[in-house]
Amino acid sequence: MAAQIVAVAIFVVMFILIITEKIEKHYVTLGCGLLTLIGVFGICMQDMDSMWHVLNFNSIVDLEFWHTTGMETDSGGIDWATIFFLGGMMIMVEGMARVGFFNWLCRRIAKLVHYKTIPIFFAFMTMSFVLSMFIASITVILFLASVTIELSRLLKFNPVPMIMAEIFCANLGGSATMCGDPPNIIIGSNLHYTFMDFVMNIGLCALIAFVLTLVYFFLVMRKELAGDPDNKTNFSDLPSPESFITDKKGFIISCVIFICSVVLIITHSLTGLTVAFIGVAVAVVTLITSGKHILEVLKGVDYQTLLFFIGLFIVVGGIEKAGVLEIIAGFISDICAGNYYLMVAIIIWVSGIASAFIDNIPFAATMLPIIQELSGGNSSVLSTLAWSLAIGTDVGGSATPIGASANVVGMSAASKAGHPIGWGEYCKKLAPATVIVLAISTIYIFIRYVTGL
Repeated sequence: MAAQIVAVAIFVVMFILIITEKIEKHYVTLGCGLLTLIGVFGICMQDMDSMWHVLNFNSIVDLEFWHTTGMETDSGGIDWATIFFLGGMMIMVEGMARVGFFNWLCRRIAKLVHYKTIPIFFAFMTMSFVLSMFIASITVILFLASVTIELSRLLKFNPVPMIMAEIFCANLGGSATMCGDPPNIIIGSNLHYTFMDFVMNIGLCALIAFVLTLVYFFLVMRKELAGDPDNKTNFSDLPSPESFITDKKGFIISCVIFICSVVLIITHSLTGLTVAFIGVAVAVVTLITSGKHILEVLKGVDYQTLLFFIGLFIVVGGIEKAGVLEIIAGFISDICAGNYYLMVAIIIWVSGIASAFIDNIPFAATMLPIIQELSGGNSSVLSTLAWSLAIGTDVGGSATPIGASANVVGMSAASKAGHPIGWGEYCKKLAPATVIVLAISTIYIFIRYVTGL
C-alpha cells in the first residue's frame, strides 16, 4: 500500500509540474524518475530486482532488441527501442534540414499551385498529414509553419488558420503509422506491432478523417485565408525552390537515406530488423555522410525529449510495479462488465479528453499496461484497445494548445512572427474538429472490430 501511495503521489506531482511548465519537462521526469527509484523501489518495496527491471539495460544486449525472431520479450520499464528509434530519426531529420530539404519541398509545392492561397492551404495540410506519417510532427510543423509565415507575408494573408490546420493534420497523420507519433512508437514497440499493422488498422480511419477534415477547415477558414486582391507581386521573380538547397550532394544523399529508412520501417516485419536497429543504422549512415557537419547535426538533436522519455518510463514503471495499474484496469473492467462497446468508447474518449490537457506521451505510456490488463490475454481485444488508445491520444492532443508538442511549436512560431494564437481562437477552430474525428473513429472501431468480439 505504501509503495502504491508513493508511486501515485510522484506520478501526480510529475503531471502537475509538466502542465504548469514552470520547470523544463525533462528535468521534471528525470527528477521524478529518481524519486521513484529511491522512494518506491528502494524504501517502500526494497526490491532491487524490480528496479533493475525498470531500468531495463539488459534488453539492449539482447539479440531480440536488434533482430526479432517473433518471440515474446519482456518490455517493461524504460523502452530503449523507442529511445533509440526516436534519436535516430532526429539525427536523420537534422541531416535533411541542414541541406535545405524542407525549405525546398515547401516552396516547390507552393510554386506548383502558382502561389494561390487556397491551393497552398490544401497542399500544406496534405503535406503535413503525409510527412507526419514518417517524420516527427514537431519537425514537420516547425518547417511548415516557418514557410507558411514567409508565404503569408508575400501573398498578404493571415497565416494563423493555415498553421492551426497544419497542426491538426500533423497529429492526425501521425496516428496512421507506427513511427508517426511517439504514442504509436510506444504502443507498437511494446506490443510488437509493425508499421503495416498500424497502416492496415488505423490508416483507413485516418484517411477518412483527413478527407472530412479538409472539408471542415475549408468551410471554417476560407474567408480568413483570402489573399490581398491588390497584391501585385510578380511571382516569376521569386527565387527558385532549388536555390534553397544548401548542399546538392548532401541533398541527394539525404533523400536516399530517407527513402531507405521508410522502406526499412515498412518491411521490418519481414526482415526482422527492429525499430531500434533501424534508428541506429539511419543515424550512423547520416553522421558518416555528413562529413565535417557531424557536430552541427548532433547539436540539432532534441536531447531533452529523449531524456524526458527516459524519466517518464521510470515513473510509469514504478506505478506498474506497485500494482496501481491493475487496480485502475479492474475499476474500468467492473464499469464495462464485459461490454466491449463501452470499453472501447471509454478508451477513445478518455484518452482524447485527457490528451487535450496533458501531454499525450506520458498518458499513452500510462494507459498501455492498463489496456493489457483489460484485454485479459485476448489478443483480439488487446489490438482493438490498442488502436483505440492510439487514435484517442494522437487526435485528442489537437484540441488545445498544450495537448501535443506540435501544437506548442506551431503556436510559438506564429507568435514570434507577430501572429499570437490565443486559447479561445485555437479551441474554437480545433476542438470541434477533434470531436468530429473522435466520433468518426469511435464508429469506425465499433463497426470494424467490436462487432466481431
